[in-house]
Amino acid sequence: MKRRHFLAGALSVPAFPVISLPALAEDTIKLRDLYNKDLSFSDYALARESQRVSISGFMAPPLKAESTFFVLTNRPLAVCPFCETEAEWPDDILAIYAKRVIEVISFNTRIVVRGKLELGAFTDPDTQFVSRVRLVDAVYERA
Repeated sequence: MKRRHFLAGALSVPAFPVISLPALAEDTIKLRDLYNKDLSFSDYALARESQRVSISGFMAPPLKAESTFFVLTNRPLAVCPFCETEAEWPDDILAIYAKRVIEVISFNTRIVVRGKLELGAFTDPDTQFVSRVRLVDAVYERA
């Protein structure tokens, strides 16, 4: 076999694996995709309640060490946001309940969190943090 024929054949085979669209079916959304302009839950959120979703954002500094809970924010925050009541729940933060004790990631590093979407008022019995929407059984990674 001549070198020219070998190279022509080698270049016709992709050098990287091809990923089909079903493998990428789970889209990563932004926090704003969970709400309508009037702060009601979006059709996306209502259709995916109790399903696993992926959301991108930033990890706010946790409320306490050795926690499985943190707040995902739309923009980097150097301090943890405080919530008043469900009525005052901002649309740019999301309560995250991780599967394991969290490893703190710098507040200005974008992450992607995957977890089961829960809607409706909930007060965390340990932290008294009030949430209107949250991801449970979550895992996360740098984006």
